[in-house]
Amino acid sequence: MAERPGIITMKGNPLTLTGQEAKLGEPAPDFVVLANDLSPFKLSSLKGKVAIICSVPSLDTPTCDIETRWFNEEAAKLGPDVLVLTISMDLPFAQKRWCGAAGVERVTTYSDHRDAAFGQAYGVLIKELRLLARAVFVVDKAGTLRYVQVVKELANEPDYDEVLKAVARL
Repeated sequence: MAERPGIITMKGNPLTLTGQEAKLGEPAPDFVVLANDLSPFKLSSLKGKVAIICSVPSLDTPTCDIETRWFNEEAAKLGPDVLVLTISMDLPFAQKRWCGAAGVERVTTYSDHRDAAFGQAYGVLIKELRLLARAVFVVDKAGTLRYVQVVKELANEPDYDEVLKAVARL
């Protein structure tokens, strides 16, 4: 498995990302993760929709909470052809509980805890922690990866404006 040391940090300490780095302009790698009801979900099932895919370390941390709530609010403005997914290593039960407590209804959460299939396919699995790096990917209606943002410091939020600009171009 490919390793990319020092791409991100946690409190300034370098971490290693594993998996294949997702490449702009290429078909978005397919993956299988678990929905909150434990059913499998494949990215390929979203053909014909624009997908904003956010990977976060854990919904139960302050930055992930802020980010997911922000995307939940923005999702209402993006229209029905844009879906927002948040993927973490949290168990599906924890994700469902968090969404209920936070009132998050427009972002769909998925768990990569079982196989780390998403983390490996997009190169955002943190070797030292077995968590996902904070990153945002935008996939167009044809299934092509059109935007990639891997946040350098794990505790920082993504550049939301850049994500919205990428979606607007589609």
